[in-house]
Amino acid sequence: MTKNMGQADRIIRAILGVVLLIVAFTAVTGTLAWIAGIIGVVMLGTAAMGFCPPYALLGIKTCKMK
Repeated sequence: MTKNMGQADRIIRAILGVVLLIVAFTAVTGTLAWIAGIIGVVMLGTAAMGFCPPYALLGIKTCKMK
């Protein structure tokens, strides 16, 4: 897996992931909490790895080319 996400993209995903996890554990309940939690974890994971599978399928790269 080569990185296909730039620094700004990774930071935005990490922030949104944390916000979604906070919402999942504090503000909502039931199915909506599960959905927010799963999406939050996925966003944090892709931000940590620097790789987004949908970007790879669509040929999108937001990282700087070497």
